[in-house]
Amino acid sequence: MTDRRPLTHDAFVTLASADPAVLGLVLKGSRAHEGMTTEHSDHDLYVVLTEGVPTDLTRYTGHRTRELDLVLLTLDEFRALGMPGFERYALARARVVLDRLDGGIARILAAKARLTADEASRAAARWLDAYANSLYRSLKNDRDGHGLAARLDAADSIGHLLELLFALDRRPRPYNKYLEWELARYPLPGWDTDALLDAVARISGSGDVPAQRQLFARVETVARHHGHGAVLDAWGEDLELMRGR
Repeated sequence: MTDRRPLTHDAFVTLASADPAVLGLVLKGSRAHEGMTTEHSDHDLYVVLTEGVPTDLTRYTGHRTRELDLVLLTLDEFRALGMPGFERYALARARVVLDRLDGGIARILAAKARLTADEASRAAARWLDAYANSLYRSLKNDRDGHGLAARLDAADSIGHLLELLFALDRRPRPYNKYLEWELARYPLPGWDTDALLDAVARISGSGDVPAQRQLFARVETVARHHGHGAVLDAWGEDLELMRGR
């Protein structure tokens, strides 16, 4: 008789660990973030396979239930995943379940968790400009009496700001769900976590203009310290609205 019970995480790990085609197993998501698991949390598992080696595990390609989500991919595909891409943060904080490469799987994850200096510099410049754009639009809309537009632009600016701040620290931005978790364990250098989160909440929630300008003053100092003054200077006289002068 066929066993129709849902495949569990533990059962699959046992099965995969016995398969020589499997090079690694990597757990991502809330179960890889201590303290974030709830009764609704499933197990999100990457299954890293040897290219060209037959395995019966391919029958689980696309497997997704409330208990277990599986992503089967080759080593080269795993190495390229999130580089760049939305998966990068998930991989940066993922947990190794199985590593048959003598630490090779862990080293791949570590590389995803740390932006190169050039990559970080390019990303920071791009996100700084995007942040300034949304900030300027928010302040201009507030000045001109467009309240909803001002609040929407303020919320947009926060997303760009977080990308910027994490890029300056050579880290991928965490998903919103994990922002507080990340900052509690790995604070951004030079930033008071509670004050930053308070500003983020006030600005994204209400478009608070004084809070936006106060935060921009801090960001401008930090951005110029990291060599991105030219990005801000390109805004010319529009900087005065951002500064509130």
